Amino acid sequence: MSDAALPTVAEVRAAAEAVKAALDRHLAAVERRIGDEDPDVYAAFNELAAAAEEYDELLYDRYDEVTPFEIPTPEDGVPYTGPAEPAAFSVLIRRDYAVVEPARLIAQAERVAAHDRDADFVQDGGTADALGVLFGEYEPDEIASRYKDFGLEEGDSTLWIAASEEMAEPGEWLGSPFGHIDPQDVLHRFDVSSVFDEEADEFEDAEDSDDADDVDDVQGEDETARPGLTPA
Repeated sequence: MSDAALPTVAEVRAAAEAVKAALDRHLAAVERRIGDEDPDVYAAFNELAAAAEEYDELLYDRYDEVTPFEIPTPEDGVPYTGPAEPAAFSVLIRRDYAVVEPARLIAQAERVAAHDRDADFVQDGGTADALGVLFGEYEPDEIASRYKDFGLEEGDSTLWIAASEEMAEPGEWLGSPFGHIDPQDVLHRFDVSSVFDEEADEFEDAEDSDDADDVDDVQGEDETARPGLTPA
């Protein structure tokens, strides 16, 4: 890294202060925690992890030094410590979309509202109301398979299967659907991201460069697999 691209001393110090503030917030959340699955504790933990990672990167870039912090990443995963034979499990799904054609999205909602008297679509509600109508009419998997029809563009997605000792009581987690999940209870994780395609392209480019001088070699049948779905 050139000197021009190095983080400034002020940036490193600011990152260090952010870590200190995140530590205080994490301790405060732990001190006032409510039960073993307090969402505020998980949120503070994630903020602390992000601040520590940022500081670690800036410190290394500026001073070629590291910290003792070890931040879990999706590549390394979090070790599973849940039950060996789970009696129940939860499926958590996140899919990101960009609204690239608002007019198409609204038009689809208008079509649904025209044939479904239960679909309450406010004409001036824009894309916010349109999303409510469409997700009330279609299953999320159908929208995922037809996202272009709704004027959407796919982003990253992830699916987690988290184990538990027993089935949750009705209504138990509705106030905080995702905050009760401990990362160490995640049995399997499947991620889909364009970053995997970019990494595969870089790998293939590197292989092509290594093989450029081998013009007499017979080309094989193998192809680099697209790591679209990656289990934890």
